[in-house]
Amino acid sequence: MNRRGFLVSGMASAAIFALPNVALALNESQASALVQKVVNDINKVIASGKSVSSMIRDFEKIFVKYADVPNIARSTLGVSARSASKSQLNAYTKAFQGYLSRKYGKRFEEFKGGEIIIKDARPLKRFYEVRTQAKLKGQSPFDVNFMVSDKTGRAKFFDMKIEGISLLVTEREEIGAMLDKRNGNIDLLIKDLKKSG
Repeated sequence: MNRRGFLVSGMASAAIFALPNVALALNESQASALVQKVVNDINKVIASGKSVSSMIRDFEKIFVKYADVPNIARSTLGVSARSASKSQLNAYTKAFQGYLSRKYGKRFEEFKGGEIIIKDARPLKRFYEVRTQAKLKGQSPFDVNFMVSDKTGRAKFFDMKIEGISLLVTEREEIGAMLDKRNGNIDLLIKDLKKSG
């Protein structure tokens, strides 16, 4: 959980969503550049000396700016997203991004003195995988891979994998369990997510 927590806390968090059957407009350098921007922005927040609550707000802004939040949120909701109204999906997306920011943003302290190094990027199906290596104090280096697509018209990451573990799939399982406990009530899930994390 320590390593997985590191990954999500740095980026945000996350059943791979369906990508359109179109040729890649995105290229290797653009995908790598996006991940570098994410890393740079996170490092600025960490070095700012702000309070944890302020860093969490900044983390949410980074998540919204660089991640395909609507598709990540929809995917984590699973099959229930099909029956949700547009207003429910919008409310869930907002609650979900705040939930992830609070849940993992508290772990920013783990990043101090650490670094993420971009190794390479490669095309996979209709998106790019940007492979990086994370180095934290007191830990062995480990691989962190970002899945980047331009489905939204701009380069955005839609999943991250740490040592092969998909955060999108992990979050989908956790949200699914939360929804099950609420007997499938999306409105109740939204209400509770606003206070969770």
